[in-house]
Amino acid sequence: MRFLRRSLVGLFLLSLTVGMLAWAGNSVYSALQDKWAQESKAQPRRERVFSVNVLTATAGDVVPEMTAFGEVRSQRVLDLRATAAGRIVELADGFVEGGTVKSGDLLVRIDPENARSALERAKGDLVEAEAELQEADAALVLARDEVASAEEQARLRLQALTRQKNLRERGVGTDAAVEAAELAEAVARQAVLSRRQALQQAQARLTRAKTRLTRQKVNLAEAKRRLADTEIYAGFDGTLDSVTAVQGGVVTLNERLAQLVDPNALEVSFRLSTSQYARLLDEDGKLIKAPVSVILKSSGADMVAQGRISRESAAVGEGLTGRLLFATLDAAQGFRPGDFVTVKVREPVLRDVVMLPASAVDSGGNVLLIGEGDRLEQATVTVLRKQGDDVIVRGPEIVGRDVVAERSPLLGAGIKVKVVRPGETQEDAALLELSEERRAALIAFVKGNAQMPEAAKAKVLAQLAKDKVPAQTVQRIEAKMGG
Repeated sequence: MRFLRRSLVGLFLLSLTVGMLAWAGNSVYSALQDKWAQESKAQPRRERVFSVNVLTATAGDVVPEMTAFGEVRSQRVLDLRATAAGRIVELADGFVEGGTVKSGDLLVRIDPENARSALERAKGDLVEAEAELQEADAALVLARDEVASAEEQARLRLQALTRQKNLRERGVGTDAAVEAAELAEAVARQAVLSRRQALQQAQARLTRAKTRLTRQKVNLAEAKRRLADTEIYAGFDGTLDSVTAVQGGVVTLNERLAQLVDPNALEVSFRLSTSQYARLLDEDGKLIKAPVSVILKSSGADMVAQGRISRESAAVGEGLTGRLLFATLDAAQGFRPGDFVTVKVREPVLRDVVMLPASAVDSGGNVLLIGEGDRLEQATVTVLRKQGDDVIVRGPEIVGRDVVAERSPLLGAGIKVKVVRPGETQEDAALLELSEERRAALIAFVKGNAQMPEAAKAKVLAQLAKDKVPAQTVQRIEAKMGG
């Protein structure tokens, strides 16, 4: 009996265990059926959509700017050199490094005593030459008178000889008287020759006196110039640089004492490549007077000056390329010769071109446009200039179209995108305006979804109540709805 009783109890426990396992399996199966019934159909694979920043391509006139680097220099730089040797006896108060001087100011005076002595000697020699000239002039007058007197005596002697010959022919005169008259006439002719010779000597003396007077005048002018060379004056308004002279110092001839720089007559020299230089040529191949902006970088505020291209170098230079240009600056306040500056040259205006970000154009000159259904299209443009982070292109087919501002390897023709226009954020671009029927269907689905927590349901319903609903929220709900 005991065995039977234990067997019945074991059988009962086994039956109870099998029944509980069956009930548990049925419960799991029922739960799975409920879950499968609530889940939607298999979600279709959605197309990936990228958000892109776009801008509208607008054609217009653009003035390109090319950037170069140059050095500021003064158009007037004068070396102040000693024009006389000696000791410096006077220096101007402003004759120091960086000193400012005015045109005509006395800058340096070198000891003038030797030059003054030479000037006085030249004046004395000039007075002596003038006296000698007067004496030679008077001697010439006397020599001419003596020649006239001798010629008169010779004429009288010739008359006497003629008279004696007539008397001898009439038998009154004698041969001795004729011979005496002939001798006297020959002596008179010899006297005329002597006086003429003296006249020529007087004329030569007068010529020598005039020559000496001219030479003494030249010596006097040279002495005055040497005295003037002991004083150095400023030729123009400017600033002194590289000053080496000190009062009391001894200088030699042509020794450099300082440099006078005109800070108001500034220009900038800069080098352009050959292709950049070619853009600044007119139809006749001449360099245009293009405007330039010169920028001196500083940690505070940058200094800017305006100017125009004035000329170009005559030769390229050994080991160099491109062209060296010079631009005259207008009112370059704060600039100094030797400043290293940035030069921006404004080129001739380009008509009917489009300015785009450099990131919108690839190396092949291709851009991406927004086509129908917000799908990308590819177009080719001609890149004319590069302007920092922008490029100037010509492409009539892109004018008025939306162009992708920032390309990436993930973008290409045919890809669907979300358009983000200037001034919008990606969140603004991802908002949708829903029709009443579509909004009501979404709200009904959310309210009827028993699996959604109440907090998440309230948040989604609040979004659906607004005029614009996030596109991502709409897509997620519609995917659970089965379409």
